Amino acid sequence: MPELPEVEVSRMGIEPHVKGQVVNHVRIHNGRLRWPVPEEVSLLENTVITAVKRRAKYLLLESDVGTAILHLGMSGNLRVVCQSEPLKKHDHIELVFANGLALRLNDPRRFGAFLWQNPQQQHSVFAKLGPEPLTDLFDAKHLYQASRGKKVAVKQFIMDNHVVVGVGNIYANESLFKAGIHPKREAGKISLARYQKLTPIIKDTLAAAIEQGGTTLKDFAQSDGKPGYFAQELLVYGRKGEPCVRCETTLQEIRLGQRSTVYCTKCQR
Repeated sequence: MPELPEVEVSRMGIEPHVKGQVVNHVRIHNGRLRWPVPEEVSLLENTVITAVKRRAKYLLLESDVGTAILHLGMSGNLRVVCQSEPLKKHDHIELVFANGLALRLNDPRRFGAFLWQNPQQQHSVFAKLGPEPLTDLFDAKHLYQASRGKKVAVKQFIMDNHVVVGVGNIYANESLFKAGIHPKREAGKISLARYQKLTPIIKDTLAAAIEQGGTTLKDFAQSDGKPGYFAQELLVYGRKGEPCVRCETTLQEIRLGQRSTVYCTKCQR
């Protein structure tokens, strides 16, 4: 599933082609996604997309009449194409613009979403989300206070969207390694000082991934809409059985919350 940096790069990719454009048509080729596509999305027709934003892993296409909310699910992607280009298999929704382009949501597994939010209202999908990790609302004090009394493993804790949004599996693995924290440690037993070390590492790890993705994106209109997991030099994720880059101890893998967790038994405590 795309993680926050990949979704943010998708936002960066479509924004130049979508913001300020008039929507001529909203075409629903298959409305049976994770949730049924609401009829209200047709309100976008004959309106201007005023902003392209992101909240957690949701993309928001704002207009004066409301906001379309997109989620890519596990297999979805967005493509900006000429509206005359033939549809591909699994192109379920498209916004056709007055400038001749179209934004198409392709989702083979249909776990994505295309929802609607009225002006001055908040959709229920946003109701219990924690702060964005790259904002000042996310800091060590927030993590420390939220963790008190929690016996859950710290890796699962920082991946909980109620605590902070967008710290997915890859970046949780990498951040905990850089901070020297064992992924199985109980969140409630980690000191404020260690959270003070972890928090900026999470921010830097996500920001670096976004920057690298933005650099390699080039022209989103010519891409396949899949920025993917950027070609980073990952320190632990996917490196089970390889030597630690710091101490050369063989990296171990366990399962936490059914997710692959790779760590160094020597460097992480």
